[in-house]
Order: sequence, then structure tokens, then C-alpha cells
Amino acid sequence: MKIIIISGPTATGKTATALSVAKTFGAEIINADSMQVYRYLNIGTAKPTREEQQKVPHHLLDVVEPDDPYHAGRFQSDADAMISDLGSRQKLPLIVGGTGLYIRSLLYGLCDLPEIQPEIRQQVQNELKKNGVESLYQHLKKVDPLVAGRLASRDQSRITRALEVYLATGRSISYFQEQHRFSRPKYSFLYLYLACERTILRQRIADRVQQMMSHGFLAEIRDLLDKGYSPELKPLQSIGYRQLILHLQGVLSLDEALRLIVRDTRRYAKRQNTWFSRVPGIKIVNENERQYIPQLIHSFLAAEDCH
Repeated sequence: MKIIIISGPTATGKTATALSVAKTFGAEIINADSMQVYRYLNIGTAKPTREEQQKVPHHLLDVVEPDDPYHAGRFQSDADAMISDLGSRQKLPLIVGGTGLYIRSLLYGLCDLPEIQPEIRQQVQNELKKNGVESLYQHLKKVDPLVAGRLASRDQSRITRALEVYLATGRSISYFQEQHRFSRPKYSFLYLYLACERTILRQRIADRVQQMMSHGFLAEIRDLLDKGYSPELKPLQSIGYRQLILHLQGVLSLDEALRLIVRDTRRYAKRQNTWFSRVPGIKIVNENERQYIPQLIHSFLAAEDCH
């Protein structure tokens, strides 16, 4: 089964590129953005608009409520089922999104991590409850600085998992992930990564934040809170939502909240570039090369399976 993957950092035009590819090749889009699976989180996640979704069939958008758990394992299962369905209908699956772990889980399955003893899990949870996620992050930086450097300082689930693995085994979680890299992929894939020159991307991120605000981002967050969703939920602690919630709580001015959103989004884009640069088989597509994407896809679909 052949699939096309379009990824890249935020604000590089993944949606527009995916829509063009889908129309050209009769493909259907499967979302691979970990925040776009949540209902009601539309503007802040740059979810394709209703009009865009009507142009081409989209899947795995608005899958769960904001307080429902969703993770890479569930994505893998859902995406596998959707790819099977598209294959039965002779449709090309087009995977689109910037969550690298989701895409990796789809291609290779999830890494088998060692079992964590209950007492270690409890130790980490106690530290989290007592001192917060920043304390866990500082702990991880001391014992596994390379992994800590790849994570956002508020990425509670990944920080917790990495610290548990180190405390349980004395080895970095990256050791186990590296062993997993040698697995064979489940699908034959063309993996396109949309790159953008750094200064241009920085400006686009700033422009996008302003555009989100003009489209009603603050009202979207008020509506989520009015629905009774806790501001501590994982999706509401993501970039943009977290800062604007602090503004609504009176902790940050609007200007400071927007400054932090731009700063943190730029940092996230940098981490995405670093993460994807190590992905085997990925094809970097610069902006001046985007017109060749249809040709790349034609060649891939015409070739015999090589993955």
C-alpha cells in the first residue's frame, strides 16, 4: 500500500499544498496533527476550515472531546483503519500534519519501552504533584540532557515518560527509540517535508498569530471554558491556548500573551525542524521546489515498491 506524507513546521503551507495534491491525485486527507483531533479547537490549531474540508474529504479531524485522551497509539490504530478503507475504495491516502511521533508510529509502530516499576512511576508522579512539570523537566535535563533538549519544557507526558525510563533502566529513552529505528515500515511511502527559510518562517508565524486573533481565537477559548473544560487539560495547555487562558485569568496582558505565543511557536518550529532532520527517507522540499511535488508523486506512484 502506497501513501503520501506531507509534513513540515507550522505556517509552511501544509494545508494548501495538501488540498492541491489531493485534487490532482484524487486523494483523501488523513490528519496527523495531534491537536486537530480535538473538537472545538479550530482557530488555535489552524484546522482546515469548513470550506477547505468540503473541497476534499478529510479524516481524523474532530475525533474526540477536549477532555478525552488521544495518543500516538490510538492515532496509529485509527489511521491504519482509514488507510485500509481508502485502499478498498482505490483512493490514495494523503497523511498531513506536523506531529512527527504520530507519523512515525504509523510507519513503524510504537517503540517498545521497558516496563516501569510502580514505585518509580509513583516517585515521578509525586515530584510532579509537589513541584510541577518544570521540576520534572529540570530533573530530566540533569540525567538526560539530550532528550530534554528535544522536548518543550511543559510537555508533561513526554517528560514524564523519558524520566521514568531513565530512572527504571539507567538508559536514555533515545536508546530504545534508536533500536526501533531499524524496523521496516508498514507502508511504501513518499515523505515530503515543506521547508521554509528561517526569517520568512519567523514572520509568517507572527502574521499567523495576528490572523488567528482576527478570526476569533480569544472567543474560541472563552467558549471552551464556558463549556466547562478545565484549563489544565492537555489540549488547553498547548501553545496559544495556554497563554490566552493566562490572559483571561488576569495573569498576562494581551500583548504579553501574544508575544509569548509567537516566541513559543517559533521555538516549536525549530524543534520540528530538528526532529524531522533525523527522519530516514524524508524528502526536504524548499519553497522554490514546490512546483515539482506533482512530478515527485507521479514518479513514486509509477515506481515499484522500494520501502
